[in-house]
Amino acid sequence: MADPEQQEALLLELLNSTPVVNGVAQDLLADPEAARSWQRAHGGSGTTAELRDLVAARDALQEVVRGSRPATSLAPLLADVTSRPHLSPEGVSWRLDAPAERRMAAEAVLAWSTVRQTLPGRLRPCANPECRLFLIDRSRTNKARWCSMAVCGNRMKARRHYQRTRDAVTD
Repeated sequence: MADPEQQEALLLELLNSTPVVNGVAQDLLADPEAARSWQRAHGGSGTTAELRDLVAARDALQEVVRGSRPATSLAPLLADVTSRPHLSPEGVSWRLDAPAERRMAAEAVLAWSTVRQTLPGRLRPCANPECRLFLIDRSRTNKARWCSMAVCGNRMKARRHYQRTRDAVTD
């Protein structure tokens, strides 16, 4: 299995593979060639079966993180998946043993679990209702709300400012 930083990166990139661009929802894994390239760039084989399970994992994880689906709904993604110990001079490490087509999906679920345990409450959807991206809040105060301050944060602040000034004029 990859190190925790790589796992987090895989999880966040997978969750964020359905962005909204110019007001239109996109799916970065919908094009077979782009999906194959994405899979291979993240250690996958690029097969259609792997993509099917990866998209199922992405969709389920997005709903779990948004709170619209229980975590137990991820169980089918871990069917026939085990973790085996490997002993080396550096100590014990764990290797994922999963059907080849389900390995990336299982890694994404395990990355989600690791983030939940090590950074509780810090994986969340962007607070902009028009955005479909997710963030891992690394701020000391755990109050980050937007996927990007430059994009969503500025938009939401500008909207609130406009609404306040408009409300003040109508009073």
